[in-house]
Amino acid sequence: MKTIGVIGGMSWESSTEYYRLLNRYAKDRLGGHHNARSLLLTLDFATIEAAQRAGDWPALGEQMADAARQLERGGADLVLLATNTMHRVASSIEQAVSIPFLHIADPTGVALCAAGIGRVGLLGTRYTMEQAFYVDRLRERYGLDVLIPTEAERHDVHRIIYNELCHGVVSDASREVYRRIIDTLAARGAQAVILGCTEITLLIKPDDSALPVFDTTALHAQAAVQWAIDAA
Repeated sequence: MKTIGVIGGMSWESSTEYYRLLNRYAKDRLGGHHNARSLLLTLDFATIEAAQRAGDWPALGEQMADAARQLERGGADLVLLATNTMHRVASSIEQAVSIPFLHIADPTGVALCAAGIGRVGLLGTRYTMEQAFYVDRLRERYGLDVLIPTEAERHDVHRIIYNELCHGVVSDASREVYRRIIDTLAARGAQAVILGCTEITLLIKPDDSALPVFDTTALHAQAAVQWAIDAA
């Protein structure tokens, strides 16, 4: 099995989920006592979050590129960025290393197309929902019609991610907020919903949603394990 390099820490709550899923999927594929060969580089989210708020994406791109180079030097054969939002600077990572980079939106786009989904709702940080880097990739590469929540709903989704989920706080009240937003997306014609932030999986499970759930964290981890096994 090839070695999967993970740029994590954004937040470490979801990076923990990545580690669990990578090993679970490897065991499912290989059986016995097998787990995933992986390297995890945990970054300090405080400095990253401050740069996000300041809109300093060039500096963030340099930081992600440096992290990817560290993982490549450490023996990684594939790089994952364990956050949707920071894919805003995915090109910086791709240019920094000679090993493959698995973009988080691609396994999700593939899964949605395989399921026959044409119109999908997107939940994530305000950066992911409002900026073009994520929605455009899904539209242009996979032909998806992507719906985002209203401005007030986007505020609530973002607030719950940063103020609660990134700190490991999972509340029924916030789950109900997300359920109502998913219901609104369904009423607007969404056939499914993308959990487009790696922390949302901590709050929303398939049974919590009126729409089929496409969890980017799980799909990303599963695709990485498949690549690492098939490329060995």
